[in-house]
Amino acid sequence: MSSRHIVPLLGLLLSTLAHAQSHTLVVQIAPVKDAQGNIRVGLYQDPKTFRKEAQALAVQQVAAAPGSVEVRFTNLAPGRYAIMAYHDANADGELNRRLGMFPTEGYGLSNNPKVMGPPQFEASAFSVPVPGDRLTIELHY
Repeated sequence: MSSRHIVPLLGLLLSTLAHAQSHTLVVQIAPVKDAQGNIRVGLYQDPKTFRKEAQALAVQQVAAAPGSVEVRFTNLAPGRYAIMAYHDANADGELNRRLGMFPTEGYGLSNNPKVMGPPQFEASAFSVPVPGDRLTIELHY
């Protein structure tokens, strides 16, 4: 086989391997108390940027709906991630807080940890692939 045939085959093989290593993660967020505003979901891979939405690996936003909503993160490589979701009821693009510390809008974290103080990456960290490719996050108002 000539080198001009090997290069395309190698490219196809690498593309197939990369696709096989990417995952889709479905995240269900509930309970959403009403249809005001949006649900924003940030995906983080770096503990130093956890909860800093502007530095998230990816952010998904869907319209709020009473009950539950879903978002999907596609093409995820295997690794450790954490998620923070919140009900942006006033649609201002940020988690509003009283006194700069206490959330006034519903929020939730992957693994649904009980937190005292600022949530930490490790308490919310999970590994991709996730069994069933699905996570459920509980919102707390």
